[in-house]
Amino acid sequence: MSLIPEIKPQQSLELLKELHILTRDGKINQDTRRKLKQVYHLYQFIEPLLQDVLDSKGSVTLADHGAGKSYLGFILYDLFLKDKAVGEVFGIETRPELVKSSQELAARLGFDRMGFLNLTVEQSITSDALPPQVDIITALHACNTATDDAIRFALAKDAKYIVLVPCCQAEVAAVLRQKKNETFGKTPLSELWRHPIHTREFGSQLTNVLRCLQLEARGYQLTVTELVGWEHSMKNELIIARKTGKGKQSARERQEAILRELNLEDLRERFVY
Repeated sequence: MSLIPEIKPQQSLELLKELHILTRDGKINQDTRRKLKQVYHLYQFIEPLLQDVLDSKGSVTLADHGAGKSYLGFILYDLFLKDKAVGEVFGIETRPELVKSSQELAARLGFDRMGFLNLTVEQSITSDALPPQVDIITALHACNTATDDAIRFALAKDAKYIVLVPCCQAEVAAVLRQKKNETFGKTPLSELWRHPIHTREFGSQLTNVLRCLQLEARGYQLTVTELVGWEHSMKNELIIARKTGKGKQSARERQEAILRELNLEDLRERFVY
């Protein structure tokens, strides 16, 4: 058992050292204590989803899109799946050096039901290395369109749950900025993004609103909340989507109306499918 009270009793100390949350001699500093708190806070949201799928199916598959160094995947496996005989975690990442280091770490720790794949989103949708259906998709601080890539993957894989912490939504703001003069004569709502700082913030807000409507249109029920404990980051919005059945036509209609009203129909292909 750990002598550091913040660390969960079942947590692998070797993993925390490899992730540089603990020092080699097992100590923790203020910065890494905060990082650990953040990861555990996110785990509190995801653990019930893993348990729900496990209870209903007898197994569970989770894929982390834009996995980076796979901090989240390793923690989820260590705390939830390590002591079970079933379940798999996949990390999908386009940087081969990160995939290789994660593969090596999983081998060292004996985490044999973890897989790491050097794939683009298009490749991941059709790859034989992934099962045809994946239960839970996560995308943590996936920058700009990477969150949308994760959504596309989740829809293609008929995921029961999608967990998103979006980041750096620059593309919508860029289109708002590009069409600002044209839109100014079309709607007084353009005042919402007339100033550059408002363009950035409104673009970020609007991106997530369109994503939420997209998921509702495809049959998901949403919870949108704040990741408390991430106060140092502006990007602390957490979107949890649960597949419930038939999509809402009203969500699709509102999504289309927003794109028309705000002169963003160039982005229709990204959000409406």
